[in-house]
Amino acid sequence: MSRSVPVLAESGGAGTDVLLAAGAGTVTGTELDEQLDVLTVADFSTPWLTIVWNDPVNLMAYVERVFRRYFGFPPDEAHRLMMLVHTEGRAVVASGPREEMERHVEAMHEFGLQATVARDDA
Repeated sequence: MSRSVPVLAESGGAGTDVLLAAGAGTVTGTELDEQLDVLTVADFSTPWLTIVWNDPVNLMAYVERVFRRYFGFPPDEAHRLMMLVHTEGRAVVASGPREEMERHVEAMHEFGLQATVARDDA
């Protein structure tokens, strides 16, 4: 997640750049860079989840087969996750970087399954 700060004015000479942002007071370029670095590290260090949701269309055997084929889960794990989807309404099937989880969700959609990406706040 990147945050943009509305810049009202820029001033200063070489090495003394000052950004005047709405509600932020005066921030030097170096201070802003440090703040952005902290935001960037926090955003990329947060794991994301791929969640598969129950639906009234797909058969349980099909969902289990997709989990085995796409994720490479052994039969017992694929069955366990499929049963979570069936009984609890959803199951977390993967966690990791956001881009990877988005690829998994796209793949689940191609298989006809309902899936979403969510931030792992645990």
